[in-house]
Amino acid sequence: MKLEIRGLIGFQWDRGNWRKSELKHGVAMAETQEMLLNDPLCQVDPRHSDDEQRYVALGTTNEGRRLFASFTIRRNRVRVISARPMSRKERAVHEEIQKAKRG
Repeated sequence: MKLEIRGLIGFQWDRGNWRKSELKHGVAMAETQEMLLNDPLCQVDPRHSDDEQRYVALGTTNEGRRLFASFTIRRNRVRVISARPMSRKERAVHEEIQKAKRG
């Protein structure tokens, strides 16, 4: 199932979240935005959606780097909460779904 959110006008980053993603996980802001624009696999994250709807995404950058991101939508902008490389389990899930989409 493809998650589609209409009317978005850009990205928003909290400085602390951006620094954590970059310093701790080695994922640049531009890479995360690129992955989110490359038709990632997205779903609602019910475990972290108490105050506002949160989403998680698995996708790849133009260079093929596989990333995980969590985000929410605020004022028509994607507000990235966290970004990091996919775990081994997430890579397996992503690959399986991509194969199913192709064939």
